[in-house]
Amino acid sequence: MKRRTVMKTAGMGLGAFMGLGTQRALALTGRASDQAGVTPSQGPRKAIVIGAGISGLAAAQRLRTAGLEVLVLEARDRIGGRLHTSTAWRGPAMDLGASWIHGAGPGNPVAVLAKQLGARLTSTTYDNAEAYDGEGGELADHHNRLLEAIQRQVATAIAERDRRKEQSLKALVYDELDYQDRPVLEQRMIDFALNGTYEHEYGASADQLSARWFDSGEAFEGPEHLFLDGYQVLSTHLAAGLNIKLKHEVSAVTYQGPSGVTVQTNQGEFSAHYVVVTLPLGVLKSGRVNFTPALPTSKRAAIEGLGVGVLNKCCLLFPQTFWNSRLDWLNQLPRQGKAGQWAEWVSFARPTGRPVLMGFNAADFGRKIESWDDTAIVQSAMGALRTMFGQGIPAPVDALVTRWAADPYARGAYSCHVVGSTPQQRDDLAQSVNGRLFFAGEATERQYYQTVHGAYLSGLRAANEVLRQNTGSTAAAPWRPMASPLG
Repeated sequence: MKRRTVMKTAGMGLGAFMGLGTQRALALTGRASDQAGVTPSQGPRKAIVIGAGISGLAAAQRLRTAGLEVLVLEARDRIGGRLHTSTAWRGPAMDLGASWIHGAGPGNPVAVLAKQLGARLTSTTYDNAEAYDGEGGELADHHNRLLEAIQRQVATAIAERDRRKEQSLKALVYDELDYQDRPVLEQRMIDFALNGTYEHEYGASADQLSARWFDSGEAFEGPEHLFLDGYQVLSTHLAAGLNIKLKHEVSAVTYQGPSGVTVQTNQGEFSAHYVVVTLPLGVLKSGRVNFTPALPTSKRAAIEGLGVGVLNKCCLLFPQTFWNSRLDWLNQLPRQGKAGQWAEWVSFARPTGRPVLMGFNAADFGRKIESWDDTAIVQSAMGALRTMFGQGIPAPVDALVTRWAADPYARGAYSCHVVGSTPQQRDDLAQSVNGRLFFAGEATERQYYQTVHGAYLSGLRAANEVLRQNTGSTAAAPWRPMASPLG
């Protein structure tokens, strides 16, 4: 479970995982003096890291600290990958990729790092929310109580599911809650619960998500923190001192023969003893990068079997706040036939003092609007807001829109478990090949997939695997993915 779902189902045994991330990050990070290190006669070994997202930057810094000569190849004209901070507006900085440190308690290594950097943070909470009825007003008290009851019924159906049965999340919930026999209002509420709590959380549609494994990961406890200056604070820190070549799009990786690994890019060829691949799962699925020899069967099966979710944002800057500025979340119960459309908004008015709303769309509708131009997306967003707050609300001063599925260097927001996929496939995706090719990224993280802290930990894990291969040292204890408590 992750993020909002762990908050809504408190007391389900996550306390045992408190502190795990910090301890694991410390164990994975280590110090150069703690490693066997390369001898002067050997000279520095070379490593290439493909991708300057947080997993790539974490891996590169770890390898550099241990004495390797490291080159980072990044296809974009910026660092950060799916961390992307826009400073187009005069405060606050807007994160168009990851926004929050989810579960920013003392066990979260990204929260610890942010504190060490002195990053300016604020927070939001899902409890500070208001619901609207989709017809032009706030949800009535008795309907609010009904919605809460239905959300509990959905959560109970999922908690009591038969994990031996492979089916979609939607099929499970519809069957257990007798969806077809419900009044239209209750059907809308069930769809709202599936969209807001699960599709927005995991990125894929409820009829794609595996009811068996969609929530197989773990989560840290703690508040939901935002960077007032954007996640760029973290990526800039991790990039310091690294040799990063931007606009270098990788097309092929060859890891056979005595010369080590060769990486072909649009700006030339590069060779090294080791390569750490941090390409997003969506890019691996696209086949944009050719591997020679072909990747092992289990890894190719993992790439094909795991899903990639979509969560897109529409950030609107207004001349003034026209909503309740004390709230963090504004939720709308869509009309029949409009499920999954502009159901959730986060307000930046309270945490930052700025009249900004960020609307979210995931899964099917999130993908659909990527084919629209910005004007059409903003018009659709404003139509939803005018339903909530009336026709007299002001037009936005500016807008920022994301299209993560169409982004050739992302091909989606983050990985997820669709029907037929398994947690073991994440371990298969993380497995190194021939002692030369290593893999990192949130999709390779069995416990904390979809998260920044998961990507960060995966980078440290892959770097330590390189160091053990390079030195044969056992100074750094071998990393082992913890088995899922669900099997």
